[in-house]
Amino acid sequence: MFPGGAVVERALAASKADETIVIVTDAAEASLRWAGNSMTTNGSSVSRDWAVVAIFRDGPTAARVGSVRSTSVDPADIEAVVRAAEEAARTATPAADAAPLLDPDGTDAATWEDAPGGTGIEVFTGVAGDLARGFDGPDRLYGFAHHQVHTTWLGTSTGIRRRYVQPTGSVEINGKRGEGADLASAWVGVGTADFADVDTPGLLAELSRRLDWSARRVELPAGRYQTLLPPSAVADLMIYLAWSMEGRGAHEGHTAFSRAGGTRIGERLGAIPLTLYSDPDASGLEYRPFVATPASSEALSVFDNGLPATRVDWIGDGVIRNLVYPRATAAEFDAPATVPGENLLLTGGSDATLDEMIARTERGLLLTCLWYIREVDPADLLLTGLTRDGVYLVENGEVTAAVNNFRFNESPLDLLRRVSEAGATGITLPREWKDWFTRTAMPPLRVPDFHMSSVSQAT
Repeated sequence: MFPGGAVVERALAASKADETIVIVTDAAEASLRWAGNSMTTNGSSVSRDWAVVAIFRDGPTAARVGSVRSTSVDPADIEAVVRAAEEAARTATPAADAAPLLDPDGTDAATWEDAPGGTGIEVFTGVAGDLARGFDGPDRLYGFAHHQVHTTWLGTSTGIRRRYVQPTGSVEINGKRGEGADLASAWVGVGTADFADVDTPGLLAELSRRLDWSARRVELPAGRYQTLLPPSAVADLMIYLAWSMEGRGAHEGHTAFSRAGGTRIGERLGAIPLTLYSDPDASGLEYRPFVATPASSEALSVFDNGLPATRVDWIGDGVIRNLVYPRATAAEFDAPATVPGENLLLTGGSDATLDEMIARTERGLLLTCLWYIREVDPADLLLTGLTRDGVYLVENGEVTAAVNNFRFNESPLDLLRRVSEAGATGITLPREWKDWFTRTAMPPLRVPDFHMSSVSQAT
């Protein structure tokens, strides 16, 4: 393909707009599937997605914006996309988030002309070998491994030149044992950048342990239960909380972060000094350290392209510290500009493992993961969803049985108020939001009264 950096330069040179932004993202993907103790499919692909953002200025604080995206890899199409973006800008209404484009703050000149990052099915060699040995066991294994490498080039008419290579990978294994009414199902998963750190034998051992827990079955009614949430389930709840932290919505009274006359910044949520933050430099969870967006939203602005992404504490020591503000929104509400993170970490608990928290539980439930999470009421961030692939009864410090699945109704904000114990933070894979958000590190949490609102027939 025509080099990504060259696409940026050619599009900028062809532009007749007052200002121009060009973003090119090359994606390399590889996947591996298995079912019923047999490899089924594998494959790899490469693709390109790029955009030209044209801006016409109507004054120092007014602008019209047109953005056109393309997947073409033919350099002959570049000028046509530029012209289409310019035409879209000429007929656009004034942009509500208009702001001056940023000047360069360092460049990636040393790597600007480098080829995009790549991947292929060879990245799964170690995982596939360990799985093959697991296929000889008594349980039926199903699952999916996925690796993506996105290389992004960002260039602007003000001189910004940024490039970043982002690897994202995951492994999910589902194990089944028994048949019919005696069928037991369990899930394990892990996120990774390059698969070199994936402990497949360890994942299979944990899967087998959870299936062993299902040898005894107990039916329980809906109600409020002392519940241990593993890191994966915590991640899915915290991701939704982070997605709801848009500053404008909070100021306008639309979200759970609103309060009369302003926002809930400064409010304490609970006794445990938990900190929820995003950091592009977090070890093992690194992400692109600058804004690169072809369209504006409540969380991002095209005028902020190239803005550095830095650590942001959304909740610090149990207190709400920051909301998401593009520069224009931040200026409007006299708030600091913040970039939404592409990772999420929750810290501030003890060094206890989940097994140690189980050992201190007289009676309660242990979840595996959550799925089909949906918002019920944005005013208090009330969510509903289902448990999946293993809910277990804990009695006198031991897991004694598997129980039926439930539908839950909970607000992650309210959970942070009621959490009675948080364990050690570790990198984990969210189950529900994995396709959109992979890089998380969470602790297990103990909630004294998690609301299981009804019994579910899901398995």
